[in-house]
Amino acid sequence: MNSDQEDNIRRAIDIPDSAWLSRRDLLALFGYGMAASLLPACSPTSAPPVEDHQTLGPLHYLSLSEVARRIEAREVLPLELTELILARISALDGRLHSYATVMADEALAAARVAEREIQSGNYRGPLHGIPVAVKDLCYTKGVRTMGGSRVLRDFVPDYDATVVAKLQAAGAVLIGKLSVTEGAMVGYHRDFEIPVNPWGEEYWAGVSSSGSGVATAAGLCFASLGTDTGGSIRFPSTANGIVGLKPTYGRVSRYGVLPLAESLDHVGPMTRSVRDAAIVFEAIAGHDPNDSTSLQAPVPNMLAELDRGVDGMRIGFDRAYALDGVDLGLAAAIELAVAELQRLGARIVDVQLPDVSEVHAAWFTVCAAEAAEAHRESFPSRADEYGAYFRDFLEFGSSVSEADLAKARQVGKSIGEGFLAVLATADAVLSPSGGMPFKIPAGLQYGSMTEWDQVFTQILKTLGIEKPLTSFTFPHSFAGAPTLTLPCGVTSDGLPYSMQLAGSPLSEAMLCRIGQAYEEATEWHQRHPMV
Repeated sequence: MNSDQEDNIRRAIDIPDSAWLSRRDLLALFGYGMAASLLPACSPTSAPPVEDHQTLGPLHYLSLSEVARRIEAREVLPLELTELILARISALDGRLHSYATVMADEALAAARVAEREIQSGNYRGPLHGIPVAVKDLCYTKGVRTMGGSRVLRDFVPDYDATVVAKLQAAGAVLIGKLSVTEGAMVGYHRDFEIPVNPWGEEYWAGVSSSGSGVATAAGLCFASLGTDTGGSIRFPSTANGIVGLKPTYGRVSRYGVLPLAESLDHVGPMTRSVRDAAIVFEAIAGHDPNDSTSLQAPVPNMLAELDRGVDGMRIGFDRAYALDGVDLGLAAAIELAVAELQRLGARIVDVQLPDVSEVHAAWFTVCAAEAAEAHRESFPSRADEYGAYFRDFLEFGSSVSEADLAKARQVGKSIGEGFLAVLATADAVLSPSGGMPFKIPAGLQYGSMTEWDQVFTQILKTLGIEKPLTSFTFPHSFAGAPTLTLPCGVTSDGLPYSMQLAGSPLSEAMLCRIGQAYEEATEWHQRHPMV
């Protein structure tokens, strides 16, 4: 790449000269150790001034668990809490676009019921009376479920998804449906607004649960549900600086959730703290006879051992996998997170994860073929109603041969099994969670697969990122292994960095225990965007 091309790219994605130097040249100039020391230290004392980003914050930024405590003590009433969140949505979401549908009437009615129940002594638990929202892939009886697609713009289910029914059974107040990329893939349909990252409107908000990430980070709900096929809980959790729990495959029912790829889809919570993620996960997990992939495993008491700490626990760390080819600031944040867990008593053990060079092609082949099957009733017969990216994706999926699909599934299975073998040797394995904050041209997100791939790849190259971000997400999808994403630092501009804890199947409680110990020792989860 020549200097003119570099200048054009830098102008196109608005990277300041100072950032261009720090991302691309510091390592070469000073060596990794010196470069890392010049990047923002990821400790509470080096965070941006509090006047730039609220810490703790007002009621709408409190954790779900703290608000639940106040509701149980009758210091806060569900109706006033719901009215507050609805007012905040009305005031802010015209700019943030996190909601596809706001269910104001339904939410107020549910809040009144919750208030009466609690006042009469019938308190159901920590979700009772709490305003939450779900990704607009989850069926809601009598309320449209669009999946970010013109094809489904008028689709109104006649039953609730199992996860929606479970939230309601726990007493939660469903306040609305959250925006999503078309079909839960990468690009948006032009009929739908793109969610805006509350940390900075020019920054990527993640996909495909971008509305869930934005609404949770911006205090427009106290928890949300996302789905994850190849990173769609992890990417928006990373981009918006929140906690995301991708459960074990089959641990949470997908009945009544629009599919992307049946063999890879997961449903999980997105929250502002690890404790909150544990609470929501416990409410939505469990066997469902309506979902043939649903596991029989009992639902754990997620809070029973949450506060036991990490003393003596084994945290696996593959330094090359986690640090090579990633942003220097993120690498420094990950190393400091490892050191913090070690200081808390965990044993850091060297592990070697399998080669992931073939995971990207395998995942795209499997996902596209299964997506084409899921959309066979409307594609290609209504192809002109699809947006550019998802139409390209479905065309590719329709062209995949049985032989190519079988080969891709075998590659995915092999990589997944390799990851599971390593995960079994430790209580968790730590790595980045799928990237770092970066600026992205708004028009790109409506573009075709080719446009997206070319520009997105160039953005990462410009930032000095050599490793595909999906290296940290696709393998765990094939493995069906649970992962926990949580904030672990900040960029020089005060945007969030995140890390990922991955574990063996059914280890959600263990991951949350480790995440909780880290969260208690740091302050990253207490930082909120000024919106």
